[in-house]
Amino acid sequence: MSDVEKGGFISKLIGPKRRWREYKARVKQLPPNYRTAVDGIERYLMHFVPADGDSAASMFEDLADLFEQAAADGTPIRAVVGENPVEFAETFVQNYTEGGYVPARSRKRLTDAIARAEEERAV
Repeated sequence: MSDVEKGGFISKLIGPKRRWREYKARVKQLPPNYRTAVDGIERYLMHFVPADGDSAASMFEDLADLFEQAAADGTPIRAVVGENPVEFAETFVQNYTEGGYVPARSRKRLTDAIARAEEERAV
């Protein structure tokens, strides 16, 4: 795939590069355990990315908003995502897309990422 094709694909997948870079910079500023949780959710949400780049960018920006606020308030990650992070992510994404194929492996990765985030908090 050429760089031009990749750029078009990336723009369709996640919206304008500038918004994606801004989102990633915001996530990088989160405390480590919140960042681990967002990274896990982000990876999972990539299976659902809306076809509309603006919707995709909005989805990730809203995710950053949610976790920035939780970190600022000291809200535990489990209070944000609940006991079932897969259910949280699938409910979250319903506001942006009809959904997509998510293999069981991706569900396990997300659950493991949230567990790691909790462990990081305990350290």
